[in-house]
Amino acid sequence: MKEAVAILCAGGPAPGINTVIGSVTKVFVQAGFNVLGLHEGYKTLFTDEPHFEYLDFEFADKIYSRGGSALKMSRYKPKNEEFNEKFFVKNNVKLLVTIGGDDTASTANRIAKFLISKKLNVSNIHVPKTIDNDLPLPEGSPTFGYHSAKEEGVRLGNTIYEDARTSGTWFVVSAMGREAGHLAFGIGTACHYPMIIIPEMFNKTKATFDKITKMIISSMIKRKILGISYGVAVVSEGVFHFMSDEEIEGTGINFTYDDHGHPELGNVSKSHIFNMLVQRKLKKLGLDIKSRPNELGYELRCCRPIAYDLAYATLLGTGVYKLYKDGVTGCMVTADPAGNISPLFLKDVEDEKGKVKPRLVNIDSERVQLVYRNNLHYITKNDYKAVKNFMENPEDYDFFKLLNW
Repeated sequence: MKEAVAILCAGGPAPGINTVIGSVTKVFVQAGFNVLGLHEGYKTLFTDEPHFEYLDFEFADKIYSRGGSALKMSRYKPKNEEFNEKFFVKNNVKLLVTIGGDDTASTANRIAKFLISKKLNVSNIHVPKTIDNDLPLPEGSPTFGYHSAKEEGVRLGNTIYEDARTSGTWFVVSAMGREAGHLAFGIGTACHYPMIIIPEMFNKTKATFDKITKMIISSMIKRKILGISYGVAVVSEGVFHFMSDEEIEGTGINFTYDDHGHPELGNVSKSHIFNMLVQRKLKKLGLDIKSRPNELGYELRCCRPIAYDLAYATLLGTGVYKLYKDGVTGCMVTADPAGNISPLFLKDVEDEKGKVKPRLVNIDSERVQLVYRNNLHYITKNDYKAVKNFMENPEDYDFFKLLNW
C-alpha cells in the first residue's frame, strides 16, 4: 500500500484553508502519496468509521482559490483515552497535517506522542490558521487568513462609515479577535475610524465597560466640537476576556449560561451591548446623539482569499512537504517575510500548562502609537473648555486619563 498523508481542519474557518488543502494535496500526490481528507476535524478520527475521502489533483485544483473549507470543520477535542492507532495503521499514514489554531496543534502533539508510544512513525506538521493573527509566529509573519478577513472587514467597514456620514449618525462596531485586537485595529486604522478600542490599550488600567463607553462618547463629543455629526467606533471583542463575570452581568443583558455558570457570550451581539451602554450614558448626559450597532465577525471567516493569502497559504502548504522531507515533526510550518520556510516547535511557545500564549498587538510600537496619538478623535485637556458646553466634567472623558497613559 502507498504511504499516505492525512489532512484535517479544526476550529473556525479562515480564508486560505482551501489553498493549504489544495497545495498540500498537489505536492504530495505528485510525490506518489495517497492524500486523505478528514472531515469534521478530530471528531471521527478514532471511531470505527472515520469520515474521510481520497483527495486528488482535480479536487485540489478546484478548491484552492475558494473561501471556506472543503473539508468539514469541528471544534471537537478528543480525550487521551479515545486515542487508538487503527486509522493510521489501516491507511499507512506517515504524516498528519493539521490546519487550525493553538488547540488544534496541541491535540496533534498529544496524538503524535501516543503514536510514538505505539511504536508508529507518524510525523505531524501544523499549519497555523486564524483570522485573529494571534499565534506567536516570527515577527512580521501574519497567520494566513488575517489579511483576507481584514480586507473584507475594511470593505464592509467603509460602507458602514459612508452610511454614518450619509445619515449623520454613529455606528458602534464590534470585531472578532479572541484576546487580541489585531483585526479591530487593522480595520479601524484602514477605515480612518475616530475611535478604536482593543484590549491591549488597557496595559496600565483595568478594562471596564464604563471606560469603553466613555471613550466612545469622548470621540462623539470631540467630533461635535469639530462640527462633525457622524462617526464609527470599533471595539475588539477581546475586551471581554479581561472582564469578570460580574462586570459582564452588570450590563443588564439577559445571558444564557454554560455548565460552569459563565455567561455564554457567543449567543449575544457584542456591538449591541456596547451600543446599548453608550445610549444609556448619552441619555443620562442629555445628549441627542444617535448610534447603531453593527457586528463584524462571521461574515469575515469564509470570504475568498485575496492574492496575499493565496500566495502565502500556497507557500505554507508546499512548506509542509519541505519540512516532512527534512524529517521535521511536532511543529508549526512558518514562512518569514522573505519566504523562507522554517519549523516553529510548540514546546518553544507553550507556557508551563502547555497553552500557546497569544500574540498581542504591540501597543507601544511606533506604528500603533502613531494611530492612537494622531489619527483618532477624543477629548484631551486642551478640549475641556469647549466640552463644558456639553457636560460638566470633561476630565471624566479625557482619553489619556481613562487609560492612565
